[in-house]
Amino acid sequence: MDEMENRLARLPGALLPWYRENRRVLPWREEVSAYRTWVSEIMLQQTRVAAVIPYFQRFMAAYPTVEDLAACDEGELMRLWAGLGYYSRARNLQKAAQEITALGGFPDTYDGLLALPGIGDYTASAIAAAAFGRREPAVDGNVLRVAARVGGCELDILDSKNRRQFRRRMEAVMPRQEPGAFNQALMDLGAGICLPGGGPLCDTCPAADFCAA
Repeated sequence: MDEMENRLARLPGALLPWYRENRRVLPWREEVSAYRTWVSEIMLQQTRVAAVIPYFQRFMAAYPTVEDLAACDEGELMRLWAGLGYYSRARNLQKAAQEITALGGFPDTYDGLLALPGIGDYTASAIAAAAFGRREPAVDGNVLRVAARVGGCELDILDSKNRRQFRRRMEAVMPRQEPGAFNQALMDLGAGICLPGGGPLCDTCPAADFCAA
């Protein structure tokens, strides 16, 4: 095990207790299901968390199940989505909901989720871990930044080859228990403490003791 792997392997032990004390309280985390995780992740693409919360709550009130979404009127769906932008996201949500309904429920694997319209690597991983307990790392820009800093890696995190390497490394250190919470802890750390640019809040970071940066 190299020095980077050693550092990354310490993340679950440091982050999970910190997350339990400091996690952001968000409606899709308080009641977890594949459907709720999926809708929230699609809404969060290109949109800030604070802006998504009221949209998510209205969406769940209107379409409480994937079957409701599959059968809804497209015009009503677009009116509910108005203001979030990127309307292809809403159309893909309904297309995928129709496929999920035809299947009799959500696929419970990364590959099965990835095959649905509008679901990419990050979203498939987030759903698989949060809703089905799969050891799938949800790696976005925040997580890449945290992993590169903690591990002491100088690679360009925007290069797709390097992203794949980071995904493999994060998969290797994913805990068997609470993989979804580990993904969310990394997201919260990147969003609130391990900030981009010159201002990470290292004095409050649970990984500060072993972080290479």
